[in-house]
Amino acid sequence: MRLSTKGRYAVTAMLDLTLNGNNGPVTLAEISETQGISLSYLEQLFAALRSKQLVKGVRGPGGGYYLGREADEISIADIICAVDEWVEFTRCGGNRDCQDGKRCLTHNLWDDLSNEIFSFLQSITLAELVERGGLKEEGCRKEQHKEPVMPRADTTAAA
Repeated sequence: MRLSTKGRYAVTAMLDLTLNGNNGPVTLAEISETQGISLSYLEQLFAALRSKQLVKGVRGPGGGYYLGREADEISIADIICAVDEWVEFTRCGGNRDCQDGKRCLTHNLWDDLSNEIFSFLQSITLAELVERGGLKEEGCRKEQHKEPVMPRADTTAAA
């Protein structure tokens, strides 16, 4: 079973916001351009993230989004659950009616796997994800404007 693009994109967008939100609100257009996620899709995701208070918006010129809580208080599971996305390995969605209205023989195995994945993702915060991936240096796209380097003229004479 794979996590759908909805959950993946939500985590990616929140990680981008974590890395680049220190200098003020980040626009969805910036996230869209940097991460290759459509703007309309980000708008849908951020509506869900905003309703769960994982992000806060600032309107008007210079507006955008920033984290609703500190990065060490937002787990990856919080993000995935906020966009109504979850990886469920039972065929019955946890209702225990997998096989003709009764629990199948392997229900507990798949239910335990779902719980382990949730626990794993609940234990990782955005701040930890930044640390794990060594991403601090890669963020801050707003500070990455470098002056162009002009080539130096060769001043040595040919012999």
